[in-house]
Amino acid sequence: MAETGESRKRSKKRYANYGNKKYRGESDVDNGADDDDDAEAALKKEVKQIRSSTQKRERRFQALDSGANNVVFIRTQHLDPDKLVHHILQDLHKTKKKKSRVILRMLPVSGTCKAFMEDMEKYLQSFLEPWFKAPNQGTFQIVFKARNSSHNKRDEVINALAGLVGKMNPRNKVDLTNPEYTIIIEVIKAVCCVSVVRDYMLLRKFNVQEVVKPDKEQNLPQRTEGSSKGSKGQEQEGGNGDGVTVQQEEEKTTEDHKDDGQDHSAVKP
Repeated sequence: MAETGESRKRSKKRYANYGNKKYRGESDVDNGADDDDDAEAALKKEVKQIRSSTQKRERRFQALDSGANNVVFIRTQHLDPDKLVHHILQDLHKTKKKKSRVILRMLPVSGTCKAFMEDMEKYLQSFLEPWFKAPNQGTFQIVFKARNSSHNKRDEVINALAGLVGKMNPRNKVDLTNPEYTIIIEVIKAVCCVSVVRDYMLLRKFNVQEVVKPDKEQNLPQRTEGSSKGSKGQEQEGGNGDGVTVQQEEEKTTEDHKDDGQDHSAVKP
């Protein structure tokens, strides 16, 4: 009878311990599920942050195929391409430190349209208003360049554009020596890239190789009244106008010799 009583005591103790273990085991399962949920949420959050960071980096600067040899178009987001390029060139002009071996010229692109005369006139009518429509006025020159395109004649485009600026305000005058504004027209295939910049002559026509050279004895006065107004043009036909065109050094052998002439920045009287 003693053994039987002792056995009963051990059996009750065993069952009691089993119940306790079973209860604790269920709690561990619940905690494990909560931990898994927390880990999954943390992982999703981290992936979302990485994707967001990557997208932001891609949106800030993105190199695109320009369609022309030795010319790169860099799309910018949340940046003013005119201010960006002007700041870079102004820094090179002041420091006289050469910081690139392969870049020949940097030009801002504040707006784009189709490279046909009708489309260009229609687009530029509104694009140029912040600088030249009365009461705004200023002296100006027009710089025109066509790449991989033969349907636009330089004189035709320049004369039409000069007439357009003159109609906006008769006080707008052509100045090929030291204009307040330079209207840049860059045609690449069927796309017309436009911008209005200051200090074009002072900054050696935005040539990054020339701007670091010592100034000549007779320097042009620097116009620093502020950055150009309305630097971002309206987009047309779904075009993304904000960006920078970069001409590479290889092009110097065929294009840079034209910089000293007036072949692409003149207006007939």
